[in-house]
Amino acid sequence: MKRHLVWFRTDLRLTHNPALQRALATGDEVVAIHIDCPGQWQQHGLGSRQLAFIQQNLQALAQALQAIDIHLHRLECASFNDIPELMLDFCQQQQIDALFANRETGINELRRDRAVRDAIEAKFSMFEADCIVSPGNLVTGNGEMYKVFTPFRNAWIKYFKEHGYKLLPAPDSDHPPTSGDDGNVDKDSPWPAGEYAAQQRLQQFCREHLLDYKELRDFPALPATSSLSPYLAAGVLSTAQCLQAIEQQLGYLPLSPGEQGFAWFNELIWREFYRHLMVAYPRLSMHQPFKLETRLIKWSQDKSQFQAWCDGQTGYPIIDAAMRCLNQTGWMHNRLRMIVASFLVKDLQIDWRWGEDYFMAQLIDADFASNNGGWQWAASTGADAAPYFRIFNPTVQGERYDKQGEFIRAWVPELASVPDADIHSPQQWLAEQELGHSYPAPIVVHKEAREKTLRMFQSTKNPEVA
Repeated sequence: MKRHLVWFRTDLRLTHNPALQRALATGDEVVAIHIDCPGQWQQHGLGSRQLAFIQQNLQALAQALQAIDIHLHRLECASFNDIPELMLDFCQQQQIDALFANRETGINELRRDRAVRDAIEAKFSMFEADCIVSPGNLVTGNGEMYKVFTPFRNAWIKYFKEHGYKLLPAPDSDHPPTSGDDGNVDKDSPWPAGEYAAQQRLQQFCREHLLDYKELRDFPALPATSSLSPYLAAGVLSTAQCLQAIEQQLGYLPLSPGEQGFAWFNELIWREFYRHLMVAYPRLSMHQPFKLETRLIKWSQDKSQFQAWCDGQTGYPIIDAAMRCLNQTGWMHNRLRMIVASFLVKDLQIDWRWGEDYFMAQLIDADFASNNGGWQWAASTGADAAPYFRIFNPTVQGERYDKQGEFIRAWVPELASVPDADIHSPQQWLAEQELGHSYPAPIVVHKEAREKTLRMFQSTKNPEVA
């Protein structure tokens, strides 16, 4: 009798899980395992919100697996270095013939999996469940990974047209999931746990906002984004499921920028771009910039300004509202992520890695590849065609994307009474109307900060460095 083991990691779902499917198809009996690594999570900077979300989804996964007669074993060790021996012992005790898992892209994860393969006696099979196009399959004519998104996207779409995608259904169950079967979690949570909840949210987004996503996605006061990122980051939802939902809603998949629905489809390709970069350039997993010449930049180490940014006390309303929203909820609108990242790096000249680490610790949807890619994009250190002099004006960004200050007032109560005309530069109005107000003056003058940043980047233009 063949006894197979499925190792769950960032793929906490039954649908589109090739490791699970293959184990069931080829084994007589299947068991499952998940290994908590608190020391490793701490080293990776994962925050308490995301860790709690993962635990809730593990509860939901255990229930879903139980419905198909698979027991989920929960083990724990300090770090990835302990996993090979732990897995060897478990496989021997459980008389496992073969181990099945879905690939992960970080350098520590890749090293962990190689060590497990070398340690265990059972056959170890790996599958692609995260990306539609596996990292390594898209290269330039010179055999290199694409360094700019748009050529990567063109190659991705060409590959997709030739190969398509296949969504693997969840294994048959005598107890299909319902809204009451997703674990003992708070149903009033902004992100209720479980695969069923994730799929319901995906379908709702496609019905209500897929077609107006391009027009409304940048306005943080509107509920026009998918809010699916926590589920994607934990693997409760797969990209393949997102493609199926798009196709079911539209009757087609939008494969060119002119087609309706392409804007959100494009975001899924961005997600894969950052994963491909992680595999092609392992230094990205080691706090190194993609553009090596930017190592010459002498970033500010001003801890008081960094703390003001973290606390939402910069004196720029859109920045402060975004950061306070992050601190209180563990989530931030994508446009706001770009604005606050630009402010930290281009207005305060603070090391982008400080911001990257802070986001990892706070976000419920922390995803290392996307977070790193986003921060390097904002810092002009990453794989991007745009030059270093792309510097967001935080006041203009606020005026453009929160014109009436609806989002700002929701998160910065000190500004509740400020009229629309003054909401993005409220200090003078506050000084005239509210003596002793608590809202701070801007910690930096944007125009002066911009000039300083330009000089800082220009000083790195030394071709011999790269």
